[in-house]
This record gives sequence, C-alpha cells and structure tokens, in this order.
Amino acid sequence: MTYVIAQPCIDVVDRACVEECPVDCIYEGKRALYIHPDECVDCGACEPVCPVEAIYYEDDVPSEWGEFTRDNEEFFTETLPGADEPLGSPGGAAKLGALGRDTPLVANWPHNGT
Repeated sequence: MTYVIAQPCIDVVDRACVEECPVDCIYEGKRALYIHPDECVDCGACEPVCPVEAIYYEDDVPSEWGEFTRDNEEFFTETLPGADEPLGSPGGAAKLGALGRDTPLVANWPHNGT
C-alpha cells in the first residue's frame, strides 16, 4: 500500500508534502507531483500538509479520482514522453529535481479555466 496524489494537485504543485516526506519519495513532474509506490513507507506525513487535499491513502482515493492510483505508478514504470526509459526507482527525488514531464493522464488534463 502507498499514498497517492490525485487531481487537485494538477497545476498547483505545492511542495509542502515534499518538504515533509522523511524518505524523499515525492517526485515533481511538470504539472503534478507523484509518490513512488515502492519508496513510500506509508508514514502519512504528507497527507495533512497538502493544502489542496490531493493526497490519499491508496484504499481511500475517492472513486472519481481512482485512475490516479495507477497513474502514480505509471510515472515510474512507463516510458513517458520526453524520456528514453522508465524512471524506475532512483532512490530519492531530491537528487533529480523537477523532471519536467508528466503521465499522459496529467499532461492531457484540462488546465484550470479551460
């Protein structure tokens, strides 16, 4: 089990959760943040600091955002546009910085006001 970042994070990318995470498992895409399912230790420190309430325990993701559970995993397991290979398990987000790419779900999500 892991935590999942859902739709409310798109185009917000508030990094309070990144600062709170003790294991550095929250990675920054272009329009959203993603929690690495294998690196997350399920501590829950990220959830209460999220200002837009976008972080949920995997079993508690609201049904309207259920697709984000698989989407968070795909950020690490699939070759995304702009990448030569899947990200895999790099062992920490800080050393990579902002990656500048997103999953197709997030990349194609309508922008606020459009």
